[in-house]
Amino acid sequence: MTSSPRIALITGANRGIGRSAALHLARDGVDVILTYRSHPEEAAAVVAELRALGRSAVALRLDAGDTGSFAAFADEVAGALRDTWGRDRLDVLVNNGGMSIAGAFADVTEDDFDRLVDVHFKGVFFLTQRLLPLLSDDGSILNVSSGLARFTSPQRVAYGSVKGAVEVLTRYLAEELGPRGITVNVIAPGAVATDFGDGLVRDTPEIAEHIASVTALRRIAVADDIGSAIAALLSPGNRWMTGQRIEVSGGMHL
Repeated sequence: MTSSPRIALITGANRGIGRSAALHLARDGVDVILTYRSHPEEAAAVVAELRALGRSAVALRLDAGDTGSFAAFADEVAGALRDTWGRDRLDVLVNNGGMSIAGAFADVTEDDFDRLVDVHFKGVFFLTQRLLPLLSDDGSILNVSSGLARFTSPQRVAYGSVKGAVEVLTRYLAEELGPRGITVNVIAPGAVATDFGDGLVRDTPEIAEHIASVTALRRIAVADDIGSAIAALLSPGNRWMTGQRIEVSGGMHL
């Protein structure tokens, strides 16, 4: 008799790092619930890719910064688990969805600050809280932070600060959820050439050249560099690591 596949919920997986993580996990035999805020056609395309790999997959809309929608979203997740898998529990939660607002300290508005906090900290906090009853004992949570919580970069003071908050939250969750056997870790990518931040790293050669010059591996990352790392961190053999920050930046600003 074959065992049931693990099921991962990945926020913001219609493109970029989230999409790559979904595909790498699928190749490892994991089924996926992915979320998107906009571009449902992208989400549908990822679902098709996952199914082509022989996995079951469902796409659900989620605004990661709208805490008022989380109760209804959790009900949708429970319905998807029941209808697609005949189950009532997830195995993995990847808090990946996000956005970026640039600005020097003197120029950051309260509205910009609140939007970043809502998506990257408040949203992660309360979405995880809401989904916790649907997470299996011995499951895994992986939060996505940023190298910018360790090193600094112009115009990223608010973004880097809220990512730092997620890293502290990760340690607290690891301690509180440890008795259930749930591991909680945080991955911190460096600069990645994706659509994130309006494709700034990907589409600006002088920025990409500078980043490569301060990175030990002398190039900028692509989404698959991070997606493959997420899958590796969530592998069944990696059960004795929790409460840890793992930077995947190619050795940026060592």
